[in-house]
Amino acid sequence: MPERPSQSADEDELVTQVQALLADPTHQSNPLRAPLAQLLACNQVHQAQLQRLIRISDGYQYISRRQQESLEQQYERQLHRLEKLARISDRYQNSLRELSETLKQASLHDPLTGLGNRRFLMERLTQETERANRKASPYTLGILDVDRFKTINDRFGHEAGDTVLCAIARAIADALREYDVCGRWGGEEFLLLMPETPLDFALQIAQRVAQSIKAIRIEFLDTPISASIGLSAYQLGERFSDTLNRADAALLRAKAEGRDRIEA
Repeated sequence: MPERPSQSADEDELVTQVQALLADPTHQSNPLRAPLAQLLACNQVHQAQLQRLIRISDGYQYISRRQQESLEQQYERQLHRLEKLARISDRYQNSLRELSETLKQASLHDPLTGLGNRRFLMERLTQETERANRKASPYTLGILDVDRFKTINDRFGHEAGDTVLCAIARAIADALREYDVCGRWGGEEFLLLMPETPLDFALQIAQRVAQSIKAIRIEFLDTPISASIGLSAYQLGERFSDTLNRADAALLRAKAEGRDRIEA
């Protein structure tokens, strides 16, 4: 903090002259000497008061600057803190969105085979039914059941049965078209959804699926895997549950007539 000058050089010189005159013995009897001495004393008092006021003023200015700097520093700290909280909040929101998406995907997929589960299939059936009626283009459903799957579980255990189900899921997915939908309907049953596909063409796709399953080779199995499939075409305006019921009835016929067959 720069120091302020107490008084000008002219004032200092004048004070020095006055002090010299008062100290000169030849002026002891001069009638102006006493008033001049009082005037000098008053000037010295005023100078002391002025210096004190200057120091007080400088102190207040220094404190004010420090307070101003402190407020700016506090503002900067709060700003940095808010920016940090905003970044944390953004990361938290992103994590929540990722977790929500992960949970949604988990809720729609079968944990064993990775295919869509029953909930996923019901949502797709609703969507496809609305589209079929809107575009007047029916779809075909197929319900596939693995033949004699209980025998596999009984002979080799449930872990072996899980291995077989995973292999079947891959075989079905590989045999279907890119826009077809397959999922695990429950147990050893799988649902096939073939959009905008008439029954005769769906039959060809189902035959390809059946051949893909027969081609599976698993070292602990001594007989080929086969499946029975029931097909049904959606009738415009009906509930998809009606189509499912017809496909299920066709599947029962396939099982009753010897398995390893497709009924429509």
